Amino acid sequence: MTNKALKAVTMFLSLIVFITVLAACGSNNNGNSAATNAPKDAEGATNEGTTNEGAEKPGIDTSKKVELQFYMLGDAPKDIASIQEQVNKMALEDLNATVKFNYTSWTDWDQKYKLLLGSGQQVDLIFTAEWTQYQSYAKKGAFQPLDKLLPVAAPALNSYVPAEMWEAVKIDGQIYTVPATYKEYVTDGFVWREDLREKYNLPTPVDIATFEQYLDGIKKNEPTVTPLSMNSDVKTNLMDRFKGIAGTPIGALPYGVGVNYATPSEVTSYWGSDEQKEHLTVLKRWQDNGYMVKNVLAVKDTLQDQVTSGKAAAILGDNPTRFNDMVIKIQSTHPEWKLGYHPFPKTNGIATPVHPIHNGFAIPASSKNAERALAFYEKMVTDKRYNMLTQYGVEGKNYEVKDGYYSMIGDSNSNGFPREGMNGWAWRNPEFMLFDKNYDGVKAIFEDLDKIQVPDKFTGFAEDYTAYQAERAALEQVEKQYLFPLNAGLVKNVEDGLATFMEKANQAGLEKIQAEYKKQWLAYVEAQGIK
Repeated sequence: MTNKALKAVTMFLSLIVFITVLAACGSNNNGNSAATNAPKDAEGATNEGTTNEGAEKPGIDTSKKVELQFYMLGDAPKDIASIQEQVNKMALEDLNATVKFNYTSWTDWDQKYKLLLGSGQQVDLIFTAEWTQYQSYAKKGAFQPLDKLLPVAAPALNSYVPAEMWEAVKIDGQIYTVPATYKEYVTDGFVWREDLREKYNLPTPVDIATFEQYLDGIKKNEPTVTPLSMNSDVKTNLMDRFKGIAGTPIGALPYGVGVNYATPSEVTSYWGSDEQKEHLTVLKRWQDNGYMVKNVLAVKDTLQDQVTSGKAAAILGDNPTRFNDMVIKIQSTHPEWKLGYHPFPKTNGIATPVHPIHNGFAIPASSKNAERALAFYEKMVTDKRYNMLTQYGVEGKNYEVKDGYYSMIGDSNSNGFPREGMNGWAWRNPEFMLFDKNYDGVKAIFEDLDKIQVPDKFTGFAEDYTAYQAERAALEQVEKQYLFPLNAGLVKNVEDGLATFMEKANQAGLEKIQAEYKKQWLAYVEAQGIK
């Protein structure tokens, strides 16, 4: 054989090998619900044992030691340093990496989140959800696409997440976040001190009218207790939730845009409408009657802590799982108290199971450790050791398992790592999850909501605010200065205050923003065939 022929054969064989490798990689890129690498047995789960025990090292370069910067929203549990130390012992051996768990706190978390993604600061993993504007951030290039990384750096995770979930989180055809696989409902519901309701024979809150009657009864009979738990985030915790039970909106749309579930192609302006004026009048009455504190815009306590500590008697809206967490805390500190719950969907008829976008983790554009970050997150989800440790803490110290149920050791004050203490909603693994006995009540709520569930067809919408970025920033400041006090009932004359807000909002460019948002929304609804 001539040299020329030999070279030709060699090149041909090399090409065959290259194509074979590409095919092998590509076969993992679609994801599937079979989850052959997923854990199978969660019953009686402890920190020992793992589905990945004895597994080969990931097919990525781990020769250089790195520290991953992991960002979660909210407040860290007291035992986070100890948990982090134990995680790092495993991660150092498995991936030649350590991790620093960082938290934003709930105070002005949205501004901190924006800064983390916009400053170029080194961030390797960050929580995402529709309420953190995942869709818009992804569209603006804040996150790295994961499609090519997943089969290489996290093949078990890639297979574990069902293909339809990967599809659901795509923005412009690409994956930018790893979705949670646990099915739940995060629809809001009234929360109240049921023992006080019974004591004073007050109405059961099922709508705004009966909730207000309950608040009034607390004000008259319990002078040391604030009827309504509220804090400075009056946009989310007060107005958005008020609208959620007073009407049938599609989530909390921005810029005063109004869309109802039954008529998604009809876009209105809630801001400046008679409906908004009516709602603001009710909230003004709540403030005047002393149902919430005067300095509400300065309050930084969480809504839940105000109730579990006895400072407040009710929350306008919270989800079933967080309600259950409150029940656990109260039982450990005040077993004589009781809490009540009424889901909004039982009143307004809209129960949508959580969308895959709702809980996820993304790799920001600023990360220099994308492969290692994704490999580490795979461990958090699919490796029993990592998952149990970061969701429940240390068995025997933070919790124990009794008759198959999770049981907190000590109480909410003495325990340094309560159930899901890291706010690890995104890396829940249904195969490993432990539930306390009270969670049977949450499952019963979920079963009720299953009977009236409707599809969430709208969370996949991804806003592109490039054309009105400056106006958007200006409007945000106008909201804080003029709308938030209105929401909190602190403006003497609602009509005059609303007129002033609308004047300032229009000066900031509201009309341009709403027109562009409406155009994008209608294009999405039409493209998706949503009716």
